[in-house]
Amino acid sequence: MNRRLMRNLMETRFEEAKNKVIGVDRQRLGIGTYGEKSVHAILKNYYEPDEDKQEIPIENFIADIYHDGQIIEIQTRQLNKMRGKLACFLPLYPVTVVYPIPREKWLIWIDEESGELSKKRKSPIKGNPYTAFPELYKIKMFLKDPNLRIKLVLMDMEEYRLLNGWSKDRKKGSSRFDRIPLRFVEEVTIERPEDYLQFIPIELEGSFTAREFAKAAHISKELSGVVLHILHHMDAVVQVGKKGNAYLYSVLDEVVHF
Repeated sequence: MNRRLMRNLMETRFEEAKNKVIGVDRQRLGIGTYGEKSVHAILKNYYEPDEDKQEIPIENFIADIYHDGQIIEIQTRQLNKMRGKLACFLPLYPVTVVYPIPREKWLIWIDEESGELSKKRKSPIKGNPYTAFPELYKIKMFLKDPNLRIKLVLMDMEEYRLLNGWSKDRKKGSSRFDRIPLRFVEEVTIERPEDYLQFIPIELEGSFTAREFAKAAHISKELSGVVLHILHHMDAVVQVGKKGNAYLYSVLDEVVHF
């Protein structure tokens, strides 16, 4: 299928799922009226519009989606909370974990007393697939399971936060109220260990350090260390020595052909 056509179909499905959950004319003051958070509900309806296949009891858990012998789980944060489900489901079923990432985000603050909403402000922080790796680290013990699939979904969204923090402006330590997806941007799929190679910047040749990886990937050195840990665990890269105090890495395929 043509890539542009595929993207158009994905965007259409996403809009249909969004409208089903929040409505075309849903006002901002209506957020939080659903028991389920908006991102989770929209993605669940995006991946499975048939409600008869949602919230299905399996073993001692409730699967978000069960269809044709496969399970889809939507997890918006803290993948470590999925360990029990994954330990139970993976020996029995193919499981796809969907993890949403805000690509661009606009913050809106809610005054709990008056209900007043602030003007939305664009966050300077921009998300990318690498930001999921600290979460993937939390389920590292399952990543090599042949029944596990992962979908990283990048979306633009509005984030509503309560002014209930401990700082003078009540923002630091505040609680996230809800997130409203605005646009489906990209879906990054990991179906097998080789798919982790897509996270290695193409300009990296030969051996490289975590700092060089960070520069090529446009991420922090701290995050690059986590990414390389997972890539090493998944046999996408291998340690080939040291440069001073820094470990040197190389793409495994390159090492094999030496």
